[in-house]
Amino acid sequence: MTDLKLAQSFSLMALNAQSSLHMTTVKKVALRSMAAAVILEVYLDGGFAQTENKLVLKNDVLDSSRPILYREAILKPLLRKNDQVEGELKWWLTRASKLSNKKLKKFEHAISDSLMEEGLLEVIPSLLGSDMYFDSSGVEIKEYRSNIEAYTRTTENIRAEILEEGLVTDEIICMLWLLRECGCMHDFFSRNELEKVNSRMNEFYQSSLLAKSLFPIQIRHGLELGIKQFLRMKKKFAMTYVGSSINFFFPMLERSQAVFIETESWFTNSTQRLNEVIKRLVSYGHEVTVLEKGSISTIKIDNVVYEAAPHFVMMRVPIQGVRLVPRRPI
Repeated sequence: MTDLKLAQSFSLMALNAQSSLHMTTVKKVALRSMAAAVILEVYLDGGFAQTENKLVLKNDVLDSSRPILYREAILKPLLRKNDQVEGELKWWLTRASKLSNKKLKKFEHAISDSLMEEGLLEVIPSLLGSDMYFDSSGVEIKEYRSNIEAYTRTTENIRAEILEEGLVTDEIICMLWLLRECGCMHDFFSRNELEKVNSRMNEFYQSSLLAKSLFPIQIRHGLELGIKQFLRMKKKFAMTYVGSSINFFFPMLERSQAVFIETESWFTNSTQRLNEVIKRLVSYGHEVTVLEKGSISTIKIDNVVYEAAPHFVMMRVPIQGVRLVPRRPI
């Protein structure tokens, strides 16, 4: 496995548990942020020539004997024929994030293929497809699953870099901005940790030229609502403007939904019931780890942690099973 570039590392996080077939609203948010990650990747790799505040793409970025296809999928649509394209970093990021759904879909295929070639991404049956109502309807749902080891290593490294004191690399600054813009801070940080994240963002903004240029840029909608909510809640959570809305905008939570998985047999023992459900999930291709057993157990399915609670659904006869609810950092 080769070292991943910025856009690949971020995509490993952003595509996990996303629908592989449909352009959902949540996946569109992820793809727009992933497109921006390509611009930042090229920027960090020295692919832009800079004159004052204007950035011009260097000719050799696309004129390569070994082209990077996912870069081409973003950069080529931004280049006007017979016209030199230049603009500030914000201009490039905004244009990349506003590409059409058709171009974003082409980009999705290019970058997912690059990750699959490395063995870091695969398509599996969606956990939602195991839900009793979906399962009985015969509807097949597919989703991306990032390699568990690589996903954990990537996310934990970012968490450690951001939450611990000290200097960070430009790549981590870009990652922090991308997490804010795609709205998935809550996937990786608890509410208490978000205060530390906000403080660190302010530190970086004061000490890093890249952060000073990047953090004020916003490529998503709904920020005004987030700021209004922030102003109403400012007594609860003190925020700097570079970190504003990290505690309010989180569409990525829609990726993982509560599901009910019924058991084929009636069990009086909650452990037996949980084991039966785990056996079914494994048979569907999911990787399951029990983190904590109890009346409500904690289990990790693929890259998401769930609380597994005994549950009944009243039909003509009671149906026994387990309700899986995503557990977020507290």
